Amino acid sequence: MMKVHRKEMLESEIQKLLSEALMESKDPRIRNELISFTMVRLSKDKRYADVYVSVLGDDEERKATLELLEKAKGFFRSYVARNLRIYTVPEIRFKEDKGIEASVRIHKILEDLGYGTGKTEEPEGEEE
Repeated sequence: MMKVHRKEMLESEIQKLLSEALMESKDPRIRNELISFTMVRLSKDKRYADVYVSVLGDDEERKATLELLEKAKGFFRSYVARNLRIYTVPEIRFKEDKGIEASVRIHKILEDLGYGTGKTEEPEGEEE
């Protein structure tokens, strides 16, 4: 039980440090408020950290941003290494988080169907 908790704490701390590194980056293309790290998942052996990235923008912008993050992953890994006291810093693997995009699409579909507009309809039936 304790191992699971430690792993979750480590994932959370890595996510926080990556967000800090994003803000401290000198590259204006990376210091973008439209980029966020939504989740970090460590492999069982803690050698790899899958970092899920949400990028607001079109497909081309998302692809370009992920390529840019891939090129800068050494910067991110060294930032984590400087600020986290662990024996081996995991190799970072950036992955696109499509969850937010899917959520926005579903929300739009529901709105188009008349749901989620804040209006509540009274069910039909007998009046009291």
